[in-house]
Amino acid sequence: MKLRTYRHSFDVPASLRTVAAFHQNAGSMAAITPPPIIVQIHRAPRQIREGDEMEFTLWLGPLPLRWLARMENVSEHGFIDRQVRGPFAQWTHKHTFISLGDHHTQVVDEVQAVCKNHPLWGLVGLSMWWGLPLLFAYRAWRTRRLLRPTSSPADKAGNRA
Repeated sequence: MKLRTYRHSFDVPASLRTVAAFHQNAGSMAAITPPPIIVQIHRAPRQIREGDEMEFTLWLGPLPLRWLARMENVSEHGFIDRQVRGPFAQWTHKHTFISLGDHHTQVVDEVQAVCKNHPLWGLVGLSMWWGLPLLFAYRAWRTRRLLRPTSSPADKAGNRA
């Protein structure tokens, strides 16, 4: 099967430190995964560090996709999660965070994957691959929403009038 590459980027009205901390929190994965996919975390550190592993199941309806990912190159500027075991023959997801100012960050996701050479798992992998644009559009929307700055007291007072 061939190596496929997908790239997506979006801007978030939050600092680099805030964006990095959010993405390096293992619990954020479920918060930015679109329904109807359900994320079930089996084992993960609270905050990811170099070499940490995260074991989880993605439920696509009744189909469970068990996954083990290892974290690499973890820094304030991003990290890589590499599939050790899962539905693809190969999967590497590089998360990059670029400061665009004190309170503005660009998030760049680059995924490289190879589908398994198997009748069922190859089809599952292709289906997941074709769904990446929708998945990452949802993740961008949710991330912006979860990290949006709160209104100032003056804004709140102005909205009451």
